[in-house]
Amino acid sequence: MTSATTGKRETFHHGDLQAQLSVAVRELVETKGADGFSIAEAARAAGVSSGAPYRHFKDRPELLRAVAADGMERLRFAMQTAVEQHPPASLDGIIAIGLAYVDFAKIQPGVFRLMFGLTDGHEKSEDLSKIGQRTFGVVLKATADHVEQPITSSAVAETAYLLWTHVHGHAFLTIDAKRRDATGRPDDAYYVARACRAIIESHGIDSR
Repeated sequence: MTSATTGKRETFHHGDLQAQLSVAVRELVETKGADGFSIAEAARAAGVSSGAPYRHFKDRPELLRAVAADGMERLRFAMQTAVEQHPPASLDGIIAIGLAYVDFAKIQPGVFRLMFGLTDGHEKSEDLSKIGQRTFGVVLKATADHVEQPITSSAVAETAYLLWTHVHGHAFLTIDAKRRDATGRPDDAYYVARACRAIIESHGIDSR
């Protein structure tokens, strides 16, 4: 098949098209925003015909949900990789998760905003919901291991939620450039570590 937009024969395999589109859309989201391009433009950026995306995605919202799901999965991987660089059950591991979260937001702010700002059809995406739960599960497990309580404990869930919301808020304030006048310290590691310690200690747990 020859692309109508590039004049090149599309030789990608079945699974490659989704990957090509995902990369192209991620770049467009970063440069133009989630609402700043069309499916046809995404197809051109991926080097495929304008009709090729419809082989896998029925419309633009579905394509964006797929990119958001991919972003969430890559965020989960970054968080998991970060915690594994530290001793099991350590506070340093929890802090590393938070820093990986902030770093992802800083490197890919457009995708980060898409992941947490996409509402059109989000509630209908079972896959996106499951990936989100797995991503939060990294925080849950690290918290449970550190406080030495079952992962199903309500105390673990509350602590993990507080950790997430603090780091999530810091990430958004950072990429939206809203914190520059609030503090003289630009060090993400300082704020993430201080918040993690304060939250853990507020639950009566000694930080190890």
